[in-house]
Amino acid sequence: MTGLRPVAPQGRGATGARDSAAIDAAVAALSAARSVTVLCHVHPDADTLGSGLALALVLHRRGVPVAVSFAEPAELPASLRTLPGVEHVVPAARVPAEVDVLVVVDCGSLGRLGALADRLPGASTVLVIDHHRANDGFGTIDLIDESAASTTELVTRLLDAWHEPIDAAIAHCLFGGLVTDTGSFRWSRPGSHALAERLLATGIDGPGITRALMDTHPFAWLPMLATVLSSAQLVPGAAGVGLVYAIIRAADTHDVGPDEVESVIDIVRTTAEAGIAAVFKESRAGNDRWTVSLRSRDSAPGVDDGVDVAAVAAGFGGGGHRFAAGYTTYGSVTTVVDALVAALS
Repeated sequence: MTGLRPVAPQGRGATGARDSAAIDAAVAALSAARSVTVLCHVHPDADTLGSGLALALVLHRRGVPVAVSFAEPAELPASLRTLPGVEHVVPAARVPAEVDVLVVVDCGSLGRLGALADRLPGASTVLVIDHHRANDGFGTIDLIDESAASTTELVTRLLDAWHEPIDAAIAHCLFGGLVTDTGSFRWSRPGSHALAERLLATGIDGPGITRALMDTHPFAWLPMLATVLSSAQLVPGAAGVGLVYAIIRAADTHDVGPDEVESVIDIVRTTAEAGIAAVFKESRAGNDRWTVSLRSRDSAPGVDDGVDVAAVAAGFGGGGHRFAAGYTTYGSVTTVVDALVAALS
């Protein structure tokens, strides 16, 4: 496939002629589409789903048949069901094998599509919209900009170029991706607050959206946290900045949803003595499969720019952002922990 990227590989993140070309190509493809599928990454978060649903709402408004889906889990987390447009989400098995335009949102690699990666050959055009640095571009059209704070920011640019108005429902979806990917604006980029102000001006309830997506958990989350945090260990010398990690066993998660499991990393990362945080999450399938979440500070003692955990994750077949990444691995808990510690030594 040939791709249109926003910038040259050595300068990705800037805007310019190539950015314009990619957006123009995306607008043309979507305008001509008679059917569209939007694919989110496995274990969707508010950025991938918010991007997908914002596009779905616009396409539905234009009378274009559209379906949004993801390979796993079988159901959306409760918090994400608060986003407008969820009626456009279909089970993975119902994703059409052939479609005019297939849009992949917030997905740094084909592997992050899981079983739905097999839908790409059946699309006349594949549009990739993403802000992950590790994305090498696998679409017919690649709208990729790592300088964007969220993929919903790129979707906003696309909608503006398409001259599609952003109403409150669409703004809700876009704001959801922005607020979560910036950690309630703790990791905002230039323009993040201006975009938030624009979206809030549509009348959406910013605090309510943030609370639903980031600050609401069932009571079962508390005993789960007590168990998981008791497993926390500190490795002071790792990567010269220190590593803190915790283990989430499958048995710890029976009474909670994926939102609660994913939230643990944001607590572990607050450890003052470590510049890197990791959470190892055991698969409920019991097949020695672990998903690992990594976080790094943007600065740490002895490492002014922080540790690039996307590069660490890439060594295990994963990826992500410089300060937030992850991967999947297999083995005993001792084996997977020791492998990460060795990679950071």
